[in-house]
Amino acid sequence: MSFEWPWQYNFPPFFTLQPNVDTRQKQLAAWCSLALAYCRHHKLYTLDVMESQESPVFNNKKIERKLSTEAIQVVFEELRKKGNLDWLDKNKSRCLVMWRRPEEWGKLIYQWVSKVGMINSVFTLYELSNGDDTEGEEFHGLEEWILLRSLHGPFRRTARRSSSPWTTARVSSSSERTPTPPPPPPHPLPPSQTLPFIALF
Repeated sequence: MSFEWPWQYNFPPFFTLQPNVDTRQKQLAAWCSLALAYCRHHKLYTLDVMESQESPVFNNKKIERKLSTEAIQVVFEELRKKGNLDWLDKNKSRCLVMWRRPEEWGKLIYQWVSKVGMINSVFTLYELSNGDDTEGEEFHGLEEWILLRSLHGPFRRTARRSSSPWTTARVSSSSERTPTPPPPPPHPLPPSQTLPFIALF
């Protein structure tokens, strides 16, 4: 299914950030919505500011308009404030993008675990994101770095507010447990490699 562009995408002034504060805020909200929708449709997890200027999402060749790199950084910074983006470097040239925030992914995963009656079960991260049982679920194919963030913390907060018998989600590895999720691996881990596991209680 092809991506559906919003009406603003074919409106030339949309590609120039407006000076009026109210108009600019609405414009940035529209750009954020478009960027997240595009990344979600194409399952994009990392973006580069310079490369993004040539990406269809920021470059409409039909009307010969594209967003400047400075404007793209403004949009990305707005996404960061919303919790949908993390910068990968101090120069803010590359970023991780999350069309769902980690806590939102965590809720989706917990809903699925509850639905299939797998509370008190143990999964490897690979099984959870690439296993046959999760085929067709929105989190199927989710990259490990965002999966780890989704399972670290938000589950415990959900549990304390919930009346369910489940109390925690534990993210562990074969080595030392760390208080915060590790940075994303440079390449996807093969199924044969020892993976962290999660225990859902």
